[in-house]
Amino acid sequence: MPGEPSDSSRNNDIDRPEHDFPDDTRTTRTHAGESIEDTRNWPGIILFGVGIALLALTLTAAGYGFAGWAVIGGIACVLCLGIGVVLATVEHRRVKNQEGLVRSEPRGH
Repeated sequence: MPGEPSDSSRNNDIDRPEHDFPDDTRTTRTHAGESIEDTRNWPGIILFGVGIALLALTLTAAGYGFAGWAVIGGIACVLCLGIGVVLATVEHRRVKNQEGLVRSEPRGH
């Protein structure tokens, strides 16, 4: 009948849990998605995103010949990118230290 799922899709729905987080069966990483889930990472991620936007604005200002705005945008861009990377790295190191692992451990976060 139209609108009804076929037999094969019914079987797939039974085998697939709806709310299985974290999905340990389909990932090899122990912290899949933790960069977004851990709210202490958000300031670093947001600052990095703002730094990328400032890079675009700085290049646009430089292209149109606004040297003063290009310098101000460049300084703000470097600060946002640098602080964002430092915050994210510090948070990654904090999580690794809680688990007793070194930051260069290839698995996980």
